[in-house]
Amino acid sequence: MLMQGFNNEVLPLLGWAMLALAVAAFVLALLPREDAYRAASKQTKTFWLVLLGVTVVVDFFLGMLFLQIAGLVATIVFFVDVRPAVRQVSGGGKRKGGSSSDGPYGPYNGGR
Repeated sequence: MLMQGFNNEVLPLLGWAMLALAVAAFVLALLPREDAYRAASKQTKTFWLVLLGVTVVVDFFLGMLFLQIAGLVATIVFFVDVRPAVRQVSGGGKRKGGSSSDGPYGPYNGGR
């Protein structure tokens, strides 16, 4: 009974969550320019679009758990490694206002 509830309620939610993450990663991979991927020393934009697109198709249509997990790993790698590097290269970092001498704890004033 417990396994039946898990199979009927939890697994579909996990599948939808993996699909949502893959779609979000695919859309975010579309936004930067191709040269930003090269400048960040990552695989090409086409590579990531194909990989994440296949992940979306597998998650939406096939539902094969092994392929879904492989796609989830690719999605996590994109979010954790590729996207921050591409954003940093294209100037989309965390800085909001402030000067170029601002450190993590506020502005650097040269020891004054």
